[in-house]
Amino acid sequence: MKKYTFTKKIDTRSGFGAGLAELGRTNENVVALCADLIGSLKMDEFKNENPERFFQIGIAEANMMGIAAGLTVGGKIPFTGTFANFSTARVYDQVRQSIAYSGKNVKICASHAGLTLGEDGATHQTLEDIGMMKMLPGMVVINPCDYNQTKAATIAIAEHQGPVYLRFGRPAVPVFMPENEKFEIGKAIKLTDGADVTIVATGHLVWEALQASEKLEEMGISAEVINIHTIKPLDEEAILESVAKTKCIVTAEEHNILGGLGESVARTLSLNSPVPQEYVAVNDQFGESGTPVQLMEKYKLNDIAIVAAVKRAIERK
Repeated sequence: MKKYTFTKKIDTRSGFGAGLAELGRTNENVVALCADLIGSLKMDEFKNENPERFFQIGIAEANMMGIAAGLTVGGKIPFTGTFANFSTARVYDQVRQSIAYSGKNVKICASHAGLTLGEDGATHQTLEDIGMMKMLPGMVVINPCDYNQTKAATIAIAEHQGPVYLRFGRPAVPVFMPENEKFEIGKAIKLTDGADVTIVATGHLVWEALQASEKLEEMGISAEVINIHTIKPLDEEAILESVAKTKCIVTAEEHNILGGLGESVARTLSLNSPVPQEYVAVNDQFGESGTPVQLMEKYKLNDIAIVAAVKRAIERK
């Protein structure tokens, strides 16, 4: 089995900042808007290099979405920046009516997603955002796994015509994906080959899935790990091809068990190839304050939980 290692940990929001800065140098139509969180979103470099293309909106997220929609009419490609909770729940009406309904070319970039925002607690964490955004017609939903993939995704979405929700996080996580790998929207990446179980993971849970696969190998269980960075459109072909071989699957995500990646996979399986499925996700509850590691342990969003889910899935075959 292929082994993945890392030499450093960097937060995925920094990957967004690096990608946005690169776009600022290569695409004159890219503009950026922020809701008073320039440092948190790592938008400083873009702002400093392109002051005429940066707009500080203040703590007025709904207004930011309306302005972004308007900017597209003149051919601009707006990237909005705030926390995931404020990019979705706080502004859902504006996103639906002003952006999604008319297919506006807005890139909604959302940091501090999931539980791993940490100590700020449930009011700032979001575990519902993937479900909310994937239900909007025409909305692409992307959740990359590390710094390199987040940077690549940020650059790639500027070329996509239409609204995109790009989700990333606050904590420093292992950097293990290739530095200059081209990001293909809707194309899953198989990280390891396996014969006994398929593990499809997204975001921070991809690294945990790889760690779980190594533990499973020591137990004599061969796991195929797939990085699902794009939740909508979902790479159904990659999933079905894998489960045709393994006959069972585990989905892993830092999101509510309802409405996220797991349910999208379940729909795909029920229509095409029903096999046992187990979920690693938050079990329909809000988060709380704590360090990212503490929260991942308490809510069972780590390699230990994935190994346990794999055992359950295999027993059901």
